[in-house]
Amino acid sequence: MPGQPEHPPGPRDPSPELGGVSAPTDQEVADEICRDLMEIHRESYGRPAASAQAHLLGDTLIVLLDGLQLLPNEEFLIDNGHWEAVDNVRTQYQKAIEPTFRAAVERATGRRVISFSSHVQIQEPRFMTEIFRLEPLQPAAA
Repeated sequence: MPGQPEHPPGPRDPSPELGGVSAPTDQEVADEICRDLMEIHRESYGRPAASAQAHLLGDTLIVLLDGLQLLPNEEFLIDNGHWEAVDNVRTQYQKAIEPTFRAAVERATGRRVISFSSHVQIQEPRFMTEIFRLEPLQPAAA
């Protein structure tokens, strides 16, 4: 454009022979969701769960965050018989972080999340499950 500074060309395409763009596989989507939810969990609790698994089953996504690490204050409460308080705070937190989790899933799947449910298991073995109902896929136009 006239009056615009000319920019040098960008870097070459490292794989020009691959051609077109393809949609990610279900496994690639699941891996991205695991990475994103583990990172959100690490940023918000200060430490991640030990592992994450995601399973896409039609219009339902189930994520298991296993090996939850409790904070020192949570361990103290549990050791003194107040595990319900820890369970309640973590459950309320999951409700508050829901929009962030939904956004990560929507980015990875390219589908709108229409419903979300979360459960945290404070007693051993410690884990969290996240269930996302996705907007049904529309049949491809013929």
